[in-house]
Parts: sequence; structure tokens; C-alpha cells
Amino acid sequence: MFRLKTYQQRALDALNLFLQEARLGKATAAFASVRRSLGINDPLPYRHYSFGETPYVCLRLPTGGGKTVLASHTIRVATRSYLEQEFPMVLWLVPTKTIRQQTLEALKQSGHPYRFELDRAFDHQVRILDIDEVNQIRPQDIGSKTIVVVSTMASLRVTETNKRNVYAYHEDFEPHFAKVDKNDSRLERVSEADIQENGLSVSDVGKVKYSFTNLLALNNPLVIVDEAHNARTSLTFETLQRVHPAAIIEFTATPDISATSASNVLFHVSASELKAEEMIKLPIMLTEHDHWQESVRDAVLTQKKLLTEARKESEYIRPIVLFQAEPKNGTVTVGVLKKFLLEDLQIREDAIAIATGSQRELDGINLFERSCPIEHIITIEALKEGWDCSFAYVFCSVKPVRSSKDAEQLLGRVLRMPYAKRREQEALNRAYAHLSSSSFSQAAQELTDKLISMGFEAVELAPNIQPGSSGQQDLFLPGDHDLDEYIAETPLTLELPGTEAILEVAEKLSDDVSIEEHGEGVKVEVRGFVNDDRSRSLAGLLKGKEKKYVAAVIEQHNLRLTSAKSPAARGTIFAPIPQLCLMIQDELELLEKGSYLNLFEWSLLDYPIELSQFQLKESATTFEVNIEDKKVAYQIAEERVVYNLNLVDSGVSENNLVRWLDRELRQPDISQSDLLAYLRKLVTHLT
Repeated sequence: MFRLKTYQQRALDALNLFLQEARLGKATAAFASVRRSLGINDPLPYRHYSFGETPYVCLRLPTGGGKTVLASHTIRVATRSYLEQEFPMVLWLVPTKTIRQQTLEALKQSGHPYRFELDRAFDHQVRILDIDEVNQIRPQDIGSKTIVVVSTMASLRVTETNKRNVYAYHEDFEPHFAKVDKNDSRLERVSEADIQENGLSVSDVGKVKYSFTNLLALNNPLVIVDEAHNARTSLTFETLQRVHPAAIIEFTATPDISATSASNVLFHVSASELKAEEMIKLPIMLTEHDHWQESVRDAVLTQKKLLTEARKESEYIRPIVLFQAEPKNGTVTVGVLKKFLLEDLQIREDAIAIATGSQRELDGINLFERSCPIEHIITIEALKEGWDCSFAYVFCSVKPVRSSKDAEQLLGRVLRMPYAKRREQEALNRAYAHLSSSSFSQAAQELTDKLISMGFEAVELAPNIQPGSSGQQDLFLPGDHDLDEYIAETPLTLELPGTEAILEVAEKLSDDVSIEEHGEGVKVEVRGFVNDDRSRSLAGLLKGKEKKYVAAVIEQHNLRLTSAKSPAARGTIFAPIPQLCLMIQDELELLEKGSYLNLFEWSLLDYPIELSQFQLKESATTFEVNIEDKKVAYQIAEERVVYNLNLVDSGVSENNLVRWLDRELRQPDISQSDLLAYLRKLVTHLT
């Protein structure tokens, strides 16, 4: 039997208390009262949005927190605590057609946790309808069954109502309006724009329109808004007002926090709670690569290793890789990526699916079925919201990380934990990301932005990276020059109150500080590393969100400077660079292009394949991203938790490798027979 997680029950308890208090008093007072009882001290005002005292609140859960299952339980809570109805009418709004279809399938499936809760709460007297099926609603259903209508917001959100079917006149609805007060101000009237519809004439203008939205208005529905951050415009509020909701409950990971349209966040679940409840895979093992081919190869090998681990589990798991390709105008497009998987990595074609706007190979596929062969999914942005498969373990982006939007929608797809419980094999409790990025500062900032965008509280994100120290001087800098002077940087800018104590500390944040008046305070511009002691002193003079914000941006500024240093400044020791020479007429000469082309009887096979000074060095670096003490912490992953992917069977034979090397290395001065023979010897030696 499905059981709610502790934080989910707490969210419902908070909602229940709010609705009970709102029913006895006002939503404004209830909102403030419940937030105080939860220990939330920030003075967030309750916004009415022209709904008066109609309850309108938001429950905030990070990606992977189970918003949809919570929404199904909300119907029971709202019915008992506020609506005072036995069988309510519910309008369930989602952002996209894909999510609408997924939600409908789950709610209509007998035994599914969403439907099970509704059947239990309303004694199986439940009707689930798509917005296109509302003509099936009968007068006798209303009040005797709980009716849940699932729709996209776009189906209702219009300026001119005659242009949407839900606002249209339908003879099927006439029985619902038989005893309605014709002067009811809530109901929309037939307009001249409507008279072209069948069954209407000029004489009908001004009469009550037999429409679905009028049917909703008659019954004051409970409105549930999924992914509510997509529904914060004035037109959305106007649309919701047309159906005269009894209450509006929003669910989102990223509520709007702007001053004009901020959501009334009643309850917030932290990412650390999700981790504690075994809802998400953490830590995230983030590996950066210099080239996209490397990131794809290692993503595939990671999946193969995880597949081996999954076979040891008592429950069926088939780890899946999500690849983010570039759009058509990019270099590594969907076609290029698929070709690389098929030809170079020997992946079976039936194990690959493409999910883009034009190629929808996942439609109608149940990825949880044992018979499903799909292990690799290529997309661009098609899996943005609502795609939910907890078998997704590995995320791979083949394009360089440049902005916080590059991979936002995909990273969240690999965080969900299969069956919402910790796995027996430790490797299956982690998520994996392979990024084409040669800079950890980019990759770390990228990941930070992703976690914030997926609902991980910004104030929890204090990247915990300690820069290493080095006594080595850069060989290319003269004398005792300060390395920091050579780091190209964007200055740190802070807007602070202009008190004497703050100015005294701000002036000493670093060796390069400029301060100027700005409004009622000052603008402080800092270059170079910020002194830790001074940073703490400054934070101690501030309060609340301003204190947390300043501490976080200073730490990010120092991190950027650390990452921007040259390898030498970071203490990297360079290996000696050998100069290749060739013995010509008993003398060693530096090998240059064409040096050996004129030598007769030269054969590659006459020379040894061993290079005594050669060592294979991995260029990829893996970082472990985890939640510790309610903060997201970054650190270089310990060797014991990083997979040695060289030990994973790639599925590529030695013969495949030799043929590939032959194509890539062929040149006119070496015969193909010599090159093939040499490559076979070389591969045998290396393996």
C-alpha cells in the first residue's frame, strides 16, 4: 500500500489547518497564522489577486518531491476542511498536453496511487474526464460523484472566450441550467460573436450560455494548478476568475517570487528532506570532459556499470542515459549523436529512442516494462516538464556548459529514486552527470543554477570548495609578482547600507575596493580575493536574507577567482615535454614534417611500439555534489567512489578499434598494410 512521506503529510497538515482557519475566518489571517505555526518568520504578505478571501495558496516541493500525488490527496483535504461538500467538482490544470496525458492516464488507472487515494476518499464515486470529454457530465453526476476534469491552462486562457471550445455553447449542457437564476451575475452570456454556432440566433444574445465554464462557475470548483510558475500572468488570474473557484491550490518547485505576482507559498519542502526521505538520488557525481565524444562514451560506460549493479537488486531497474543534443544549427545534432552511438560505441538501435518536437519515439512506450529495450534517450528540450522515469540515472550534455539554461530540464529527470526508497547497491543511490566542459567553475555554477531552478532553496546553496594553496611561482611571471594581478575577473559588486560600521569593514574586504554613493546606501566594487575574516565581519552587520545573500555572493566570487587561475597558479605540475628526434646519417635531428618522407626503405614496422615515458592520464575530473547540513556541497570525488570505466566492457572489440584507428590515422607515407599490422601490435600491447 502506498504511504505518504513524512514531509508530504506535513504539507497536507499545513494545508488542512489553513483551510480550516480560512473557513472560520479570512484567508489572509489564516495564511499568516499557519506560517507562524510552521516557524516561518519572513513577513510574506498574502496576495488576493482579485479573488477576495478565496483561499489561494502554493505548496512548494523540489523536483522529485511528488507534487502530483500530493495534489490527489489535496482533493480530500480541501473537501473535508473547506468545501463542506460530499462530492466536489475539481478543475486540474497542467502546463502542457504531455503532462495532461500523463496525469489522465494515472488518474484513470485503477490501483494507481493517485486514483487509489480518490477512490478511498470518495467511496469509488469518482469520474475522471479530459477537457475534451466534459460533454459526458450528467446532471445526476453533480453532487453524487467527485468529478475531476484535467485540462491545460492554455485551453482556458484566452482574451476572447468565443475562440475556445470550453467557453462555447453546447446543447448537451442545457439540462444543467434548467433551474438556474437567469440573472446570476457569475454566468457568461451569449454574445453576437457566438451566434454563428449551431442552434443560436440573434434572439439568443444576452441569454445564459450553456458552456462548460458556466457549468464550473455554477459549482464553484476546487482548482488545482500544477507547475504553477507557468501561470502567473494577469490573463491567467482573469481566466481563473471566470470559473469562480471555491479555492485554488498551486504546486510547483519554483514559485514566482516577483513583487507583483509572487505565489502565496504556504509550505516549503527543502531538498534535504527529500534526501532524508529517500525520494531523490544524491550525491550527484559530476564529471567534466574536454570533448563531447568523451562525455558520451563515459556516460554509456557508466550506464553499463549501473546495469550490472541493478541486476543484484530485488526490484527491477534498468538504468537509462539521457543525452542532450544540440539543435539543428549546432554541431552535435541528434543525428550526429545517434550515429556516434550506433557506429562508434556499438549500441543497438532498438536501445535508442529520440524524443524531440518532431521525433516522438517515446509516445506510447512504458519505460518501466521489463520487455522495453530502451536504455538511451536523445533529446534537446522535449523532456522539460512532467517526464517522469525514475530509471533515468545518467545525464549527458554534449555541448559546452555556458549558461544556467543549457541542461536545466534534464538534470531533474535523473534525480528521482526508483520506487522512492534507498537501493541495496550504493551505486544506485547516486545520480550521474557527464558534461562537455573543461572548467569546474562553469560546471559547478551550472549545477548550482540547476538545483535552484528545480526548487532547491537558494539560501541552501553555499558551495563548499576550499581552494588549494601552492608555494610555486608561475614560471612565466617575472620576480615576485602577485598572481592575482594576472587573473582576468569580473568585479564583485555589493549594494549595502551606508552605515559607518559597514563602510569601515567594506574598505578592507580586499586590496582593491572602490565605494560610491548609491541611492540611500553605497555601491561597493571589489576586485581580488575577499578576506574571509572581513567577509564574516560584514555579514555580521547585516540581517536576514541580506546577510545570507552577501555571504553567498562573496563565496561565489572567491570560487570564480580560484577556478580562473592558471594551472600553474593552482599548483599543477607539468610533465616534461619530450622533443622527438630521428637518427639520420648517424646524427640526431629534430623530427619535422617531411623529415622521413625521402628516406628509402622506411617502414613503421621496423620500430618498437613501446614508449617508455608514455603514461595514459585521464583528463576527466569527477566532483561529488551532495546535500550536507541543508547546504549543497561540492568536492572532488574520492577515488573509491569514482568508477574506473576502463574496467567496464565497452562492447567494442579490439578489431573494431583497429579498424577505426586505421580510418582516423591513415596517411600517404604509410601503407595500409603496415599501419594495420602496427595498430594490431599496439592495441595488443596496450590491452
